[in-house]
Amino acid sequence: MINLEQEREHLALADRHIAEAEARILRQQALIKRLSESKRDLVEAEKLLALLEQTLIQMREHRHIILDTIARLDPSTP
Repeated sequence: MINLEQEREHLALADRHIAEAEARILRQQALIKRLSESKRDLVEAEKLLALLEQTLIQMREHRHIILDTIARLDPSTP
């Protein structure tokens, strides 16, 4: 059974995961820049960046689902 408190906990966890994913993407972008400047092969680093970005999109979609569930459980929530 879905309850409001549990969904709010899921939202907090989703927010933390999204922030961590955004930080990973920034680090990967910085790594790619350094690799590029040293004329290193970027193929695998760019593949990982694309995967991180796709994962972030899915995380944001999941967050939206959580918000929809919260709104359904508590219509007074903005």
